[in-house]
Amino acid sequence: MKKRLRAIYSGRVQGVGFRATVARLARHFPLEGAIWNRRDGRVELVVEGEQSAIAGLLDAIRDTHLAPWIDSVDVLWEEPTNQLRGFSISWEEDLHSGC
Repeated sequence: MKKRLRAIYSGRVQGVGFRATVARLARHFPLEGAIWNRRDGRVELVVEGEQSAIAGLLDAIRDTHLAPWIDSVDVLWEEPTNQLRGFSISWEEDLHSGC
């Protein structure tokens, strides 16, 4: 069953290659999604796919060299919208206000 996850990462997650690393990891899973920097210094990730693939991505993120920079992760499970295609890195929070 397809799921949708919104995760907001706090800590020193901007300026350390966080988005690029997550995008590289996400390509190893059958997921659609996007990641972007928020104006408040956090990074937001939205992914859709099977729950096991989403869990695999979250585990992979925790196992990276970036783990020490992550202070917390706020996770929200949502209904999938099926509007995401591929996996994208964005520069602007505003581009994903409807995600």
